[in-house]
Amino acid sequence: MEHTREYEILVNRSKGFLKIAEYALNNGLHDLACFSAEQAVQLHIKAQLLKLIGDYPRTHHIRLLIARLLEVLPARKKSTLQKYVKINRARLSELEDAYTMARYTTKTYTQEDAEEIVDFAKEVINKVEEIVG
Repeated sequence: MEHTREYEILVNRSKGFLKIAEYALNNGLHDLACFSAEQAVQLHIKAQLLKLIGDYPRTHHIRLLIARLLEVLPARKKSTLQKYVKINRARLSELEDAYTMARYTTKTYTQEDAEEIVDFAKEVINKVEEIVG
């Protein structure tokens, strides 16, 4: 598949998962909101890697995807992303955990948890978009 087309598919899926996260959040489906927010971020970062280098790691770990992104960014952009990651390390970990916690464990997310995770997912997507361009 041509990289441009695959990039568009991943971006559209990312946007779709973000819409699902917002719908779930507004309808009391907190676990699904958190899971979908994580998916939106994961797919967005994969799309950006695809745009930059034509490939992306086959992993669901957001922090590994960001680490790969850091490897391929120019120094100025890399520095900006590194600072953002350092400030938000715990929040990124929490977002990444939503992938498994919302699906495979008995952990339940509250409305407040879901609001924070969905809002943070939007922030991450916007920040990555701003940095990668």
